[in-house]
Amino acid sequence: AYSSIRDPRSVSQGLPVRLIIPIINVDSANEDAFITPDGRMDVPSGLKNVAWFALGPRPGNTGSAVIGGHFGIRDGVPFVFYDLNKLKIDDRIYIVDDEGVVRVFAVSLIKSFDRDADSTTVFTSHDGAAHLNLITCEGVWNKVDDTYPTRLVIFTDLVSITDSASIESFSPFYR
Repeated sequence: AYSSIRDPRSVSQGLPVRLIIPIINVDSANEDAFITPDGRMDVPSGLKNVAWFALGPRPGNTGSAVIGGHFGIRDGVPFVFYDLNKLKIDDRIYIVDDEGVVRVFAVSLIKSFDRDADSTTVFTSHDGAAHLNLITCEGVWNKVDDTYPTRLVIFTDLVSITDSASIESFSPFYR
């Protein structure tokens, strides 16, 4: 199953539309992700897009919002989260919503999980704060299972909220 991009003509609701990570040259459209029939989070339909788990909190709201993106390379072109493993503690991640509000997150933890491990900590938090967790595959492609063996998760904490007028000051990739 694959996620889908929201109708751009719909009424603004403060939903995430772009993910920007300047340190690894990511400026990506956001899709809505739900649950696949086998109980996993949908993946983005595009290799350059990301997908927000729309059954969880919005980025910036209390709890753990989750955004997934593809890992890999095809014909010499890296997928959106190919360089996610290069992020370090305190690196900044920016989410732009459909009302032009920008939420800034700082990396707080980087962790790998087995593909079939319990991922409850990726999707939940109980500290009353706003988090954004980025998830992608990692490891060596397994042709038999048609997947990667592990998942890389970048845990982040909300550090500020601003309007889009200032987005160009932190991202030359914003259009």
